[in-house]
Amino acid sequence: MNNLSVRLLAAVGLSTLVLGFAIGVGWQHLHKFTFRAPPQNNAIEEAKQEPKVLYWYDPMVPDQHFDKPGPSPFMDMDLVPKYAAPSTQEPGLTIDAALVQNLGMRRAKVQRLPIHNELEVVGQLQFNQRNQAIVQLRAAGFVEKAWPLAVGDHVSVGQPIAEFQIPEWLDAQNALLSQPVGQSPHLLATLRARLQLLGMPDTLIAKVEKTRQPETRVTITSPISGVLDMLDVKTGMALVSGATLAKINNLDSLWLDAAIPEAQATDVRAGDKAIFNSANPDDPALTGTLEYLLPSINDNSRTLTARVLLDNPEGRLKPGTSGRVLLQSSTEETGLFVPTEAVIRTGKRVLVMLAEPGGAFMPTNVVTGHEQGSHTRILQGLDEGQEVVASGQFLLDSEASFLGIKPKTVEGHDHD
Repeated sequence: MNNLSVRLLAAVGLSTLVLGFAIGVGWQHLHKFTFRAPPQNNAIEEAKQEPKVLYWYDPMVPDQHFDKPGPSPFMDMDLVPKYAAPSTQEPGLTIDAALVQNLGMRRAKVQRLPIHNELEVVGQLQFNQRNQAIVQLRAAGFVEKAWPLAVGDHVSVGQPIAEFQIPEWLDAQNALLSQPVGQSPHLLATLRARLQLLGMPDTLIAKVEKTRQPETRVTITSPISGVLDMLDVKTGMALVSGATLAKINNLDSLWLDAAIPEAQATDVRAGDKAIFNSANPDDPALTGTLEYLLPSINDNSRTLTARVLLDNPEGRLKPGTSGRVLLQSSTEETGLFVPTEAVIRTGKRVLVMLAEPGGAFMPTNVVTGHEQGSHTRILQGLDEGQEVVASGQFLLDSEASFLGIKPKTVEGHDHD
């Protein structure tokens, strides 16, 4: 063997020795920091604390349960175990405090408030027929001039409607003027009353007595401010005694006729507060008091009409306007209420997410009553002072359903 071969064998042996030493040292370090077995006692404790597997399921199809692990028949993944909760864990859904804050969950207390029965129905504004004027002739006459007015026009007090020539006044005025001034006061009063019954104004009678000249021409004016609902007078017409010239409706107040369903009519009574909001959002809300219920029920709609008197400032709202009517009746009773947004309605049940001590949340069945503003009355299921989730409760309910947490019914109820 030459010198070259000896040197090569020596180099290979040295490299093998160094590599073996490095592997040995690395194995010692790896064994020291990674594979150090835990004490046997700890392993036993962990085995005792390991939760029981209830079933296996596919997270994409959580309703389907399996008795043993394996690949999912629905997705390309393995089944996931569902563990039983530890016996020391409080019932309910526990959410990390940081997650609760990040989700912006709000809580609200169950509070006792005065009860205001509320009913929302539809209604329509009508003319207030108690604030209406009808203009008629008390003696036959001829229309010499009619002012350019039409139905729907606004008129003010004293607005001329038509000028009439009334021949019947002539004989009665001559009888009055034939009596000496200052004599027979009783007879003069009788003759003045006759002219008044024929529709002659007092100011015109006084003028005739002062000038000693008969008058047969008169201008008929509007007695109130309002809207012309009817106008039947034209220049040249001959009208008989008692003929109706115009009908005027005042707009300072209006009637609100609200349609109350027959089944809910017993909850409405005279004196209830009524708030009217028209279909136009720019119109102001009007507040009034329910005066009375009409005695008959509409055969077609099976509704009872509640009549409300409303002040109409500046005459902004018009008869015929429709909108929503909120009827409120105050009582001396109180009840338990939660924000309406906290109530979860699924169609089959009504529940809230109850915030329990220790940070747990529990779905709780409740029995609800009427809504009052932004709150809903709780008839059964909660006690005063408890807290419910008012924001984010749907997420909690979904998670509780996913985990199989069944809602509970608390024995607390509204003792009223």
